[in-house]
Amino acid sequence: MKRENQSSMSEFLLLGLPIRPEQQGMFFALFLGVYLTTVLGNLLILLLIRLDARLHTPMYFFLSHLALTDISFSSVTVPKMLINMQTQGQSIPYAGCITQMYFFIFFTGLDDFLLTSMAYDRYMAICHPLHYSTVMGQGLCTLLVIVSWILSCANALCHTLLLTRLSFCADHSIPHFFCDLGALLKLSCSDTSLNELAIFTAGVADIILPLVCILISYGHIGATILKVPSTKGICKALSTCGSHLSVVSLYYGTIIGLYFFPSSSTSRDKSTIASVMYTVVTPLLNPFIYSLRNRDMKRALERLLHRAKVFT
Repeated sequence: MKRENQSSMSEFLLLGLPIRPEQQGMFFALFLGVYLTTVLGNLLILLLIRLDARLHTPMYFFLSHLALTDISFSSVTVPKMLINMQTQGQSIPYAGCITQMYFFIFFTGLDDFLLTSMAYDRYMAICHPLHYSTVMGQGLCTLLVIVSWILSCANALCHTLLLTRLSFCADHSIPHFFCDLGALLKLSCSDTSLNELAIFTAGVADIILPLVCILISYGHIGATILKVPSTKGICKALSTCGSHLSVVSLYYGTIIGLYFFPSSSTSRDKSTIASVMYTVVTPLLNPFIYSLRNRDMKRALERLLHRAKVFT
């Protein structure tokens, strides 16, 4: 195949979702509604945590960063997909594609590390309640978030720099609705063994290790809960981490289903649809999970609505 390096290449083509042209309008309205709900829902979480002093705790400190990450994560892919659906265009500039891939990897890693920090917070709150306020101070919480940002940035930068050294074949069509790293590597005419090694290493560091830490944390939490003699104590302990468990299950469930059990080339459409669950639906559901299953958030929302009613 004809080789073409990044200096002479101007754009890629995003083939988008496997939907018929007559369905474009319906899906555009659907994804626009999903995106606006995602942004507004997570902004509401940020607003509640900011305005309600009762939510100024480590758990909600991490949740506020998770909400901000979900807004950014969704904004990396969905607006471009909506523009392409509305204009019937498929092109994305080379620089825009690399930038989109960088931020997609960055916010994916940041989600992983924030969920791990939240699991550690729940572990300390339930398994070591007497030491919780001492250990989970503002300094440690801030440090965990800063480290999460640094590690995610380093990971995304590594993949981006390795990708820019590759040459690409004449076919620039990406069978996806965003610039996925795996799809870009399949278009390359260069040796991608170093890139694949980086993906494997980063997968262990950014996905497997955080997941193991989360499972260990909840293993200890489960053992501690079983020692609680009263049913009321068990329900209270479960309520403090039920929302987080739901998010972890949804987030890692889609990742494992998509990347650990990948579809064959003949079922490429199924892989693209699975990516929608991971990139679009998960950020949408987080606000509902934390608002509907969390008493503190519901009470904070009631207080905010009451204050708004009094003000008006």
